[in-house]
Amino acid sequence: MNPAFSVIFLTTLIGVGQGLFISLYAAELLSQAGMVTIGDDSGFYTTGSVLALAFLVAGLVASFFHLGHPERAWRAAAMWRTSWLSREVIVLPALMLMIAIYAGTHLLRANGVDTGAATLVAGAIALVLTVALFVCTGMIYACIRFLQEWASPLTLANYFLLGTASGFTFAAAYAYFAEPGLVGLYAATAIVLTLVAFVSRSASLVRNSRIKPKSTLQTATGIRHPRVVQKAQGAMGGSFNTRQFFHGVGPTAFRAVKWFFLLLAFPLPIALLSAGIGLASAPLMITAFIVQYLGLIAERWFFFAQANHPQNLYYQHIS
Repeated sequence: MNPAFSVIFLTTLIGVGQGLFISLYAAELLSQAGMVTIGDDSGFYTTGSVLALAFLVAGLVASFFHLGHPERAWRAAAMWRTSWLSREVIVLPALMLMIAIYAGTHLLRANGVDTGAATLVAGAIALVLTVALFVCTGMIYACIRFLQEWASPLTLANYFLLGTASGFTFAAAYAYFAEPGLVGLYAATAIVLTLVAFVSRSASLVRNSRIKPKSTLQTATGIRHPRVVQKAQGAMGGSFNTRQFFHGVGPTAFRAVKWFFLLLAFPLPIALLSAGIGLASAPLMITAFIVQYLGLIAERWFFFAQANHPQNLYYQHIS
């Protein structure tokens, strides 16, 4: 497949926003249970929620660059009964609304208004929507059975784990300035999530390397000869099919992207977070997030590019 950077930024940015919100609500639950102490809790949650919203909005804006007619974007929600994309289109703004309400209740509390259990209720609803959005986004690809590289529960697991890991990595950097007492907890959680994400993503790479195509030129054309070789696609130049379903990168560069994202998304952030905890260094925490996010961009590009559409049996050569 030919990766669209608008979708790459959409999925990675909203993943950070979702993971960041989970970290905020987890801290509030721990605070309510008396397991952690937060100083200016309302300011911490309000600012953190605004940052989570910023990531979600940035992802939503990026998605519009993938549309031929952005003014018709609302129609994407029409098929919610059968389409995971339509469900994502509905859940994303609903999540943004609930996070805004969550931030608003904390802001009211900071100004002396007794909001009671409103913050916990709004946070709980937003948490459910966060998980639902992970499911919707992952299932958009996991439900496509003829793209074998995507049609796996590992796709859903990777979207959830990579999103939460990057969100907690950002939360560690944010906490260094807003709530230093949470830096160790957030960084340690980010390290664990990154390690689990590494195992899950590696498992998907191993699985995909062993996939055997269900279709061949023989089954596609009905020609039973043991050796069928395509010499041309029937056209002298490129077409929609060759532009949309081929990434255009050579085998060497393709492998380089894989090792690049494996390095930047997993071991380097873990090393930087570990050093950041030991040295109490804000620059290391910030660098950890930047490095991991760059790795996730490469990972998402590789995820889309690795999918081999069956139509490529007919378009192996431009001329």
